[in-house]
Amino acid sequence: MHSPKWALLLIIISSLFSSGLCLDFLETAKSDEFFSWMVGIRRKIHENPELGYEEYETSKIIRNELGRLGIEYKYPVAVTGVVGYVGTGAPPFVAARADMDALAMQEMVEWEHKSKVPGKMHACGHDAHVTMLLGAAKILKDNSHLLKGTVLLVFQPAEEGGGGAIQVVESGILENVRAIFGLHVSPDLPVGQVSSRSGTLLAGSGFFEAVITGKGGHAAIPQHSIDPVLAASNVVLSLQQLISREADPLDSQVVTVAKFQGGGAFNVIPDSVTIGGTFRAFSKETFLQLKRRIQEVIIGQATVQRCSATVEFSSKDKPFFPATINDNGLHEFFQDVAGDVLGPSNVKTMLPLMGSEDFSVYQEVIPGYFYFLGMKNKSNKNPASVHSPFFEVNEDILPFGAAMHASLVANYLTEIQKLDEKHHDEL
Repeated sequence: MHSPKWALLLIIISSLFSSGLCLDFLETAKSDEFFSWMVGIRRKIHENPELGYEEYETSKIIRNELGRLGIEYKYPVAVTGVVGYVGTGAPPFVAARADMDALAMQEMVEWEHKSKVPGKMHACGHDAHVTMLLGAAKILKDNSHLLKGTVLLVFQPAEEGGGGAIQVVESGILENVRAIFGLHVSPDLPVGQVSSRSGTLLAGSGFFEAVITGKGGHAAIPQHSIDPVLAASNVVLSLQQLISREADPLDSQVVTVAKFQGGGAFNVIPDSVTIGGTFRAFSKETFLQLKRRIQEVIIGQATVQRCSATVEFSSKDKPFFPATINDNGLHEFFQDVAGDVLGPSNVKTMLPLMGSEDFSVYQEVIPGYFYFLGMKNKSNKNPASVHSPFFEVNEDILPFGAAMHASLVANYLTEIQKLDEKHHDEL
């Protein structure tokens, strides 16, 4: 039995913890030993990038680190994913997510820890995302006696178009989870700042591919052929008019044709041309309207040029993603916690972006909040954008991401327990 003095101390500690001031998670993560540990993990992952659903070595690194920390985990989840558990093992449950996959790109940055795998690169910061969640895992494990429930650490495969979040949800692993948090590095924000917004943050996205078929022949006698290159060219131009002539200027939309393949000789008109691309919108209604018109334009323009066309949209390998919509109730909570960790002046509100994130899949089934973590500093005034072969992660951000993850989930458990107790008392 604790003495009254000890009981009072526990109450004080609990009160400080609930306000985000009990433990300075950021200072812990900034310590030399902790920071060096995270840098080592991040560089190991960066040197060995793996594409969606191929993250076996990345998953092994995660499992090894969780094992060293004494954190229980479930594997495999969604083929290569890992979910760790920290806390009481009992409700309430909250989750933090990091994506694991790399991109099919050749890294052009020359440095000691450059990708060792030709044609593959961590060009979107997922190596840092994994590292920061492992950092949060260490912080939370060291302070698990203060957690008022259980944190799920979701290491998700295949964010880059593969629909890894869909498989995580379908696995049932998030059943009874009350909320989920996620972040993404941003080369446009300064180190130590975060940015997000309530409501719609990122667009819904889909992919399309069309085969336009004509009649091949000699390029010198085009009258004997039906030219699919001409038809496809008209399709590309007409698709752009969907935005300039049909879209509400106040309802942002994007259609981009990024693939155009046909023929292999200068003097031969090919039988067919394949085009493909992506389309984005902020609302489901606009997204479906855009999808319908893309199909109509491709088939219609091909017909005008005496060609035929088939159109396929997002497949199992490249599924549709809904818009990323932050829970309004979590927005104020995020601002309070981020303000405690980083200072209120470093918590910014941003405009929506046309990029997309499969984190949105989680938000369709449980309240979720997604935000951006800055990594620009004075020595890197014009950093390369994500998905660039020259993209570089500023490792100074690792402590900030670890502290933010840990602070959000820990404080959420405290707040949700208070709400549950109040609701129980009212009943």
